[in-house]
Amino acid sequence: MSFDERPLLVIWETTQACDLACVHCRACAIASRDPNELTTDEAKKLLDDVKRMGTPLFVLTGGDPAKRPDLVEIVRHGASIGLVMAVTPSGTPLMTGDLLRDLRDAGMARLAVSVDGWNACSHDTFRRVRGSFAHTMRILEEARSLGVERQINTTITPHDKDHLRELANVAVVVGATLWSVFTVVPTGRADAHMVLAPRDMEAMLVELAQIARTAPFDVKTTAAPMFRRVVMERRLDVGPIGVLHDLDADGNVKGPRGVNDGSGMLFVSHRGDVYPSGFLPLKTGNVRTDDVAAIYRDSPVFRALRDMDALEGKCGACPFRRVCGGARSRAYAMTGSVLGSDPACAYVPKGWGA
Repeated sequence: MSFDERPLLVIWETTQACDLACVHCRACAIASRDPNELTTDEAKKLLDDVKRMGTPLFVLTGGDPAKRPDLVEIVRHGASIGLVMAVTPSGTPLMTGDLLRDLRDAGMARLAVSVDGWNACSHDTFRRVRGSFAHTMRILEEARSLGVERQINTTITPHDKDHLRELANVAVVVGATLWSVFTVVPTGRADAHMVLAPRDMEAMLVELAQIARTAPFDVKTTAAPMFRRVVMERRLDVGPIGVLHDLDADGNVKGPRGVNDGSGMLFVSHRGDVYPSGFLPLKTGNVRTDDVAAIYRDSPVFRALRDMDALEGKCGACPFRRVCGGARSRAYAMTGSVLGSDPACAYVPKGWGA
């Protein structure tokens, strides 16, 4: 599909309410729901508009989507109009077996939960609520018993970068079909100390590619598009990433275009504000007053983010820029330039700085 016309996925922050207090929380989640959240009817209209735009995948995130009493109704509406509906609840008692069954029956296609530690101590310390790991494992097992497809999301920081194999084993144990690995963008509660140093990022991605080669699940990254370059350099077969590539006349790597901030994805806040991603706080409109398709296709911010030849610095000189592009959100958070170099990338293009 053409990322210039429509995103592959839309992510909606259903609420900022959550009973966890995670150290890295993008949303700076709070205990209670905001009265200015999108209403049920507004949520259904958003789903209709996304379907009309031609986007296939819709992700309900938060905060904790289970904080919304209309969650099942929203999932049912999205599934009824042909959207692939995914839900990312928090590891708390709110996601009960009964609610999981209702969501499955409403048409939820995939459940994604976060596992940010290889055991209860490491996970609960990161999530700052004792018992979160146990609830997360319970939710995954109950989803398995209901026949619901399962995804694990993991944020890699200095606290768990040396435990990739143990984390991957958790994905094996719970029967996950996808392991989505996030790297930190210093926004919300997260700060720059949680961002991996470039050489640590490179080592982590190399090990992740090695894991992906034989894992019984697919692997993807968020805010680490350099994974595509690492995979291509090693010509590993890692499922949906793909390895076919060659060079154009200018020496740039050709290959499948990856999802990145504002390119193949769009984020809607709990109040309806539209951003290129949840980690890139550049507001481009609001779904209550603006057409979401027009925002994605015509906003100067979105258009610039889809132009890999507009990148600056080391990213602009990189032969992998059209298949990677660097984390635009991290470049913006750490340098102030949305088109600047990704500070966490270790790759040095040939001749750069000579």
